Amino acid sequence: MRKYLRSSHLFTLLLLLAALVARPAHAQEAATPPETDEPHKYELGGITVSGARSLDPNTLIGLSGLRIGDMINVPGDDIAKAIRKIWTQGILADISVGVARTEGNKIFLDFNVRERPRLSKFTFEGIPKGQADDIDKKIKLIRGKVVTDALLANTRTQVRKFYTNKGFLDTKVTIRQVADSALSNSVALKIDVDKGQKVRVHDIDFEGNKAFSDGKLAKQFKKTKARKPYKFLTPGKFQRSDFEDDKRKLVEFYNNQGYRDATIVSDTIERDDKGLIVKLKVDEGLKYYFRHITWNGNYLYDSKTLSSVLGIKPGTPYSKEILDKRLSYNPTGQDVTSLYMNDGYLFFNIDPVETKVEGDSIDIEMRISEGVQARVKDINIAGNTKTSDHVLRRTLRTLPGDKFNRELLIRSQREIATLGYFDPEKIGINPVPNQADGTVDINYTVVEKPSDQITLSGGWGGYAGFIGTVGLVFNNFSLRKASDIHNWTPVPAGDGQRLALNVQANGFQYQAYSFSFTEPWLGGRKPQSLSVSLNRSIVRYGSRFDASNNQSLKTNSITVGLGRQLRVPDDYFSLSNSLSYSQYNLKNYNVFPGFSTGTANNVTFNTTLARNSIDNPTYTRRGSSLSLSVSLTPPYSVFKGAHPDANEWVEFHKWMFDASWFTPLVGKLVLNTRAHFGYIGTYNKNRDPGPFERFKMGGAGLGYGGGGSFLVGTDYIGLRGYDDPNGAYAIPTAQANQSGGIAYNKYVAEIRYPVSLNPAATVYILSFAEAGNAVGTYSQYSPYKLYRSAGFGARIFMSAFGLLGFDYGRAFDTVVPPPGTTTAQDFNHFHFIIGQQIR
Repeated sequence: MRKYLRSSHLFTLLLLLAALVARPAHAQEAATPPETDEPHKYELGGITVSGARSLDPNTLIGLSGLRIGDMINVPGDDIAKAIRKIWTQGILADISVGVARTEGNKIFLDFNVRERPRLSKFTFEGIPKGQADDIDKKIKLIRGKVVTDALLANTRTQVRKFYTNKGFLDTKVTIRQVADSALSNSVALKIDVDKGQKVRVHDIDFEGNKAFSDGKLAKQFKKTKARKPYKFLTPGKFQRSDFEDDKRKLVEFYNNQGYRDATIVSDTIERDDKGLIVKLKVDEGLKYYFRHITWNGNYLYDSKTLSSVLGIKPGTPYSKEILDKRLSYNPTGQDVTSLYMNDGYLFFNIDPVETKVEGDSIDIEMRISEGVQARVKDINIAGNTKTSDHVLRRTLRTLPGDKFNRELLIRSQREIATLGYFDPEKIGINPVPNQADGTVDINYTVVEKPSDQITLSGGWGGYAGFIGTVGLVFNNFSLRKASDIHNWTPVPAGDGQRLALNVQANGFQYQAYSFSFTEPWLGGRKPQSLSVSLNRSIVRYGSRFDASNNQSLKTNSITVGLGRQLRVPDDYFSLSNSLSYSQYNLKNYNVFPGFSTGTANNVTFNTTLARNSIDNPTYTRRGSSLSLSVSLTPPYSVFKGAHPDANEWVEFHKWMFDASWFTPLVGKLVLNTRAHFGYIGTYNKNRDPGPFERFKMGGAGLGYGGGGSFLVGTDYIGLRGYDDPNGAYAIPTAQANQSGGIAYNKYVAEIRYPVSLNPAATVYILSFAEAGNAVGTYSQYSPYKLYRSAGFGARIFMSAFGLLGFDYGRAFDTVVPPPGTTTAQDFNHFHFIIGQQIR
């Protein structure tokens, strides 16, 4: 066939031979092609296909491009083109054309084909099953597909690429085709893989570098790294694409240090018995400096103001990266573009032009086009399939009719992320300017993520034993839609309200029930929140059949709160106030000294001033969270004729301060530093704080039953590496009074790195160092007497279950146990966290 494609003479001989052999007896008097090289024009009378097994003959005829009735030259290019069209499909191993017969001026052709085999199955040999499964996903071999040369070549390439990316540069792949007797015209592929030995980079050498050492330059390579004996975590693999990226990063590093002419002259990869040696020759060139920076076209701001914002002084090493950041986007401060765009100048443009390069100095002229102020025309939102539009729109800081403001645009993105209903990594903002009328449309795109949570768990409580928990939290509830049964899928949602239900129980001994509802925009016009919560808990010791000698504590409480966002000092501040009433009924409950039977009442007013500027509540990279909370009861003891029993009406004032700062370090690595303080006092110096509203420190910060306090208001403060508050080696100064401490302080430094930012399961690892203490009397308090610990852990935030995590903590300080304790202190603790952050 291939010779046929190259020679029309051979084609003529084949046609003549086919005509003599294949012409039937009844067509002896029909015309035959002339025995000459001169083409003869025939009308195509018909086409047949022989040799086809699984292929449809009509499909092959259609692929040829020939049609009955076509006038074709024999010999000529018409048949050659038809063969090429079929051959290029890659489905045939061979094809030839013969003359079936001729009738007058009509010619009948027969295409004789031999099909390529089809793939029945394939197997890998020489590699583990897990690797074979990974390769299978990449090569995507489909059973029943025609086995072509391209398919075999692609399979070899993909297998080699798979192992090359893992450092096996000498991988050999052999593919054998074995006929499958069970299926007609089918073959099984036996893919033999010989990985060979892994080849690693063991050295990276630089030549021509004077300003920076080899080690400094090697650090600029993010993926191509030399494997050393002491660098056991460095893979040392070599990939050409990664190497090219690293070379670009090296040139960028030089450019950002002032060497704007730096180039990589050559690179070579050598191999010895240890592996690969990467050699690069660099030409650093001169180191350049900024000299004169002038401004042209600026009318709104004078040159002195713009130079101050730019912040580049003469003599600063020349860096295009720094110049671009100071002009367009400076994450640590203001830039020139934001100066204009925050005042509506969306059409602002600045072009830095090098006007003179003299020696090692560069003069730059900033050519500015200020344009006109743009106003927001339309706000469009897409992607909120569950959340109502008004929930998103009320959080936006960019409103129709307002001047365009880039800072408020970024703030709007942050506000959408803090709602918790959308994937924070996929919030899109696209301003669409219209310079003709000086307006801009802003298009927001969001991707919904599950925000409701369900808790089904069991835990071991210090008093009650095994405790089961069932909890439901609907974070995007809609009370407005609840009247329509069609909205219960499974619950009405979309209006941003929060509904939480929780039940904990261990039969007769312990039950706890809680309900809370929050409307974040009371009235729908201003960010004023209304919250209502109800709690009831029961703790019993004794027999359910004989209650006469039972011990019990029953707690009932209700809290109503109002909160609002402030404008001063800035709109990151919020103020919330709440009023709560709690009633404690004790019967033979000998937990608090001097108070075992009776009823205690607690009326508390709480006010909290907070500022929250974090960028993402799931994995925070920057920002801070500050909170000052004050809880006050009426000062009963200062009233004349007040009841002398301090436990009947609980009296205290409670102050708490929490601060958390997030600072990005390198890439996605984040430093979180925290400080926490708490203090409980009384209005009467002759009256000690009662047994309620105390601080308990230690462990993961979990209270009774693994999920909270069995006395409303008791704050559990985590201190990883130490016993939980009910353990024998709980921090002793907090246990001087059995109820807990009346003052505490704690400091934390935590480094976090994300493993996955997928909204379905956000995972990050962390290491920490912390120190804290809680005291039972004022005389014991010292801000410098701290119990220290360090360790590591992980957090998994799953939208359906909330926060899950564990920590391993190592205690550094010895705790003096209560008298009679015989077990030794355990300095190592694993802590499990469910549904809360450690405070």
